[in-house]
Amino acid sequence: MAVTTQLTWMQEKSLQNCLGGKQFSLLYKASVHGFLDQYLLQRCSNQGPTITVIYSEKYIIGAYVKDSYEKRNKGSVIFFAFERTQNSEFEIRLFKTCTNGQSTVRDCKNTLYYGNDDLYLYIYAQYIEMKHSTTKKIGLPPGHISFQECEVFRCEDLLNERKINMVTALRESLLSDVRTYNPRGGLIHQIRILLLGPIGAGKSSFINSVKSVFRGHVTNQSVMGFDTKQFRTYSIKDGKDGNPLPFTLCDSMGLGEKQQGLCMQDIVYILKGHIPDRYQISGNETEMPKPASWLEERSSIHAQCQPPFHTDQHLVLQPVHWAAAPPRALPEGTTLNQNFNSVKPITPSHLNYIDSPLLKDRIHCVAFVLNANTVGNLSYEMVANIKRIRREVIKCGVVQVALLTHVEDLHLITKADLIDPYKCMPVKFKVEAVHREFGFPLSDILVVSNYTSEWELCLMKDVLILSSLKQMLWAADDFLEDLPPEGTDGILKRPTSVIPNV
Repeated sequence: MAVTTQLTWMQEKSLQNCLGGKQFSLLYKASVHGFLDQYLLQRCSNQGPTITVIYSEKYIIGAYVKDSYEKRNKGSVIFFAFERTQNSEFEIRLFKTCTNGQSTVRDCKNTLYYGNDDLYLYIYAQYIEMKHSTTKKIGLPPGHISFQECEVFRCEDLLNERKINMVTALRESLLSDVRTYNPRGGLIHQIRILLLGPIGAGKSSFINSVKSVFRGHVTNQSVMGFDTKQFRTYSIKDGKDGNPLPFTLCDSMGLGEKQQGLCMQDIVYILKGHIPDRYQISGNETEMPKPASWLEERSSIHAQCQPPFHTDQHLVLQPVHWAAAPPRALPEGTTLNQNFNSVKPITPSHLNYIDSPLLKDRIHCVAFVLNANTVGNLSYEMVANIKRIRREVIKCGVVQVALLTHVEDLHLITKADLIDPYKCMPVKFKVEAVHREFGFPLSDILVVSNYTSEWELCLMKDVLILSSLKQMLWAADDFLEDLPPEGTDGILKRPTSVIPNV
């Protein structure tokens, strides 16, 4: 049976951060290994830096020793104490002292002495005594304090050389997996992943982060900090050889509440591949209908807008290219624009509408991007809107995942925690909250840390970004595998009706 600590995750993490980012490995537990100092020394000597944790009824008290037990040289000891509370809020009080040539921990007559005799640990009798000046500095009452448990941990850097080598190897493996990925069945060459989410959730940042990983340096091609007004598709190129990678990331306007932001009909058209790249999504003006005939439209424009001139008594029309043609006369009070918006979505009669999209034009995976710091504060309207969109995505047969961003900003999370953030309690709480609120399976909730203010790449961030991307590609394979026979011929029939906005 594994020996476990009494420290909660929050207590252990707070202590680790106070000591500069350490990892604790339990060496000795008095209730298991015995309440004798020789048992403690047998298990904890020559282990390098250690932390001793003592559990009284009201307090948790301890000492961090940078040198091994019994090592006789000048060293330092950090004493700490905090109250045992039911909630997650507590203050750790620290006091550092240096020894003067004597061991930082000494054993004498069944007693362990820490520092300059600042702490006396009587393991067999199960109580401690401290100097009055030391107790005052760490906020403890004077006198001896009884305890019920004592634990000693070996302390190592969270990012030691072994872990860095392990993460580096994992990053190279993930890069290879993504570079060599082939969509299932060979039906298409690139997977199209659509990013949806509230404004500021991190959609554009994720695109930039993916680009950065494959280019080998931080880049910001996709504009961040503003709501995207175009439907954009980004074919990512491999910085190693310049070849396009087997996926395309699609960005669009942020989701809003009720009638704000990207509307339901537009999302359905995007999913089905009817919307071209660089298509404007925002505007409050009248859309231009698609001409029935290019020649007929050009003749109409010439007749209305181009003054004729005479040469040899013959009426000649000046040649005008369609793209440069002046606008037609419109009803009074309206203006010309090729945009569509959440109030008046694109329609099949629009000039840039793609009538018969191919399978490669469709969206094969949808990632709902959510900010881990604000996901619990989304309004009722926003939550309801995301749920409606999820239902429509399901109707279209497209697979979907949740992408939880900004996890590095959660309380107590450090860069070293990004090696495996799913073990961190704050991240677990957020993942479970997304699962309860939106119904995503836990395995479909991916965690990332985007590049937002960094100048250099980070191994841990790269691994999270690549891991999430790999999961999206696998999800897209499920979509391709589930396609009906008529959906694999490359051509999708034009819908007879549009799902109404609800």
